[in-house]
Amino acid sequence: MTARTRLSQAAVEERRQAVLQYVAEHGETRIDDLARHFDVSLMTMHRDLDDLAGRHLLRKERGRAVAFPALTMETATRFRENSALAAKNALCAAVAGRIRPGGTLLMDDSTTLFPLAPALARLEQLHVVTNSVGLAQRLGPAPGLKVTLLGGDYRSDFNSCTGPAVTRALSRIRADLALMSATAVLEGRLFHPLSDYVEVKLAMLASADQALLLADHSKFGKTATYAYGTVADYHAVITDTGTPGTELAAIRGLGVAVETIEPEEPSP
Repeated sequence: MTARTRLSQAAVEERRQAVLQYVAEHGETRIDDLARHFDVSLMTMHRDLDDLAGRHLLRKERGRAVAFPALTMETATRFRENSALAAKNALCAAVAGRIRPGGTLLMDDSTTLFPLAPALARLEQLHVVTNSVGLAQRLGPAPGLKVTLLGGDYRSDFNSCTGPAVTRALSRIRADLALMSATAVLEGRLFHPLSDYVEVKLAMLASADQALLLADHSKFGKTATYAYGTVADYHAVITDTGTPGTELAAIRGLGVAVETIEPEEPSP
């Protein structure tokens, strides 16, 4: 038997995210069934599940893997940060060249924007305003950046702040550009499961001269509890090539430009 090629860490993480998604879709799954489904040894599947459980992404119980409740998985940062990572990297690379030194940039707490941090850290005289503690931590050490963290009601699952203090602070800011994402997009309409985050997004849109929506294919074709307008509030939508054509057509039908980016495949 030929030995299997050793996978890169990126490819291992991609498999683990696929395992997480499978368990989420089924609620709970036997570990031996997971090993068969993903064509790996039982030992490898146990390693994958130990890693995911150690990051509090699922529960590993006797002989089975169990998902967290759907709302927790849909919203908490720890679930979102490594999902669709290749697409997020591609979207951030596509917008990095549009950010100019000397301006003010608004960024929401979307993990879609996290891969942009290294490119921003190389800029000079850029003022970044965000409600995301995670982004502020990534950008804070950069010598050429001024980073303003919008303080308010801290939400630990999101590692970010919301509430009236955040929206009041945004009402006093004028930014050149806002970069944002969305939890759910259906036929050009935007949705979020939590109302206080809707208020922050709307306040950011009102405070920016121009806004770009970065959303990977997994965000499309679904809804959440609270609707907050349409993609027409944005100058353009940046997504990846996995987004359904019907969703792209709906966005263009609202008069909004759409750019589709091809994500890079992880190295084997």
